[in-house]
Amino acid sequence: MRALAWHGKHDVRVDTVDDPEIINPRDCIIKVTATAICGSDLHLYDGYIPTMQAGDILGHEFMGEVVEVGAKSTLAKGQKVVVPFTIACGSCYHCGKHQYSACDNGLPADNQDIAQELYGQPMSGLFGYSHMTGGYAGGQAEYVRVPFSDVGPIVIPDGVDDEKVLFLSDILPTGWMAAENAQIEPGDTVAVWGCGPVGLFAVQSAFLMGAERVIAIDHFPRRLKLAKTFGAETINYEESAVYEALMVMTGGIGPDAVIDSVGLEAHGFFVDNVVDQIKASTFLGTDRAHAIRQAIIACRKGGRVSMPAVYGGFIDKFPLGALMEKGLTLKTGQTHVQHYMPALLNAIMEGKIDTTFLISHRMDLEDAPKGYDMFKNNQNEVTKVVLKPGFN
Repeated sequence: MRALAWHGKHDVRVDTVDDPEIINPRDCIIKVTATAICGSDLHLYDGYIPTMQAGDILGHEFMGEVVEVGAKSTLAKGQKVVVPFTIACGSCYHCGKHQYSACDNGLPADNQDIAQELYGQPMSGLFGYSHMTGGYAGGQAEYVRVPFSDVGPIVIPDGVDDEKVLFLSDILPTGWMAAENAQIEPGDTVAVWGCGPVGLFAVQSAFLMGAERVIAIDHFPRRLKLAKTFGAETINYEESAVYEALMVMTGGIGPDAVIDSVGLEAHGFFVDNVVDQIKASTFLGTDRAHAIRQAIIACRKGGRVSMPAVYGGFIDKFPLGALMEKGLTLKTGQTHVQHYMPALLNAIMEGKIDTTFLISHRMDLEDAPKGYDMFKNNQNEVTKVVLKPGFN
């Protein structure tokens, strides 16, 4: 089959590789009909995530048709499914609490030592996202093996277009959980850093959860324009000082809740960001964490901080004093996708949530390297790239 493989920093190629096979009775094989490039895929593309190996198949946002099932799979051949990016067993302590991204069994035992050492405990397995998260082949391919297929994939009704439901795999549940973690109350003002896919879904979700005002922060005009279509006010950080603007917009109080949808590759010419960039380039640091620092400083006293954005290592200059002295609550984590998929699918089917607005480019899987380059270097115009095998 054809699949997009990682070969090094800024080097991804569509290779011919072996077709996947059923390994465990709970597995299924799907023929991919649509897959997408995620903002967090760019962290792999840029070489920020460790334990990648040449030839690793990328992609964790995908859906398709079931073509083969293991003896214990609950799926049937011919069903259309969306697959969550988190790999979870459904029966461990954490899955019992619907904390699927903390599953004890999604990560193979021989891949757990790295995460155990780095984070204190192993995380769940993830598709196409380094050997630290299991080394699973991803979905930017013609076919994918899906472990725990009796727990993860959600069956899509006949006649529903792929593009309406594809983002159930990751970014829609991630944006929703980000807003949920912000514990939004009716009348709240919520500030969202980053108007990429997750940030835009967080904006949409915040309004659905009762926020009176949402303030979206970015520097790409098209992305800010998309945020405005949901009713958000905007701040372009290249034109305005973010903290000062937020204080003016909130009467000096600060937002009730803040959401960091930027993560470890923050942009902008700020002193702390420049220092972070120098440290990262000289292997003295890992993450550029300007957005979360600024969000904590700007949040009102007693407010809530939600951090759906990806961070991978260690940071310094973290405003821990502000977090404590202002009495802030911080919630974060990989998304418990399986928990949110059923309700969000219903919301899509009822017309309460639109996802297709985000798609800017549709390409053949063979053109995936070009898609990565576009998404990396033209983020104003490229908001989401959907790849479809055999699209041309």
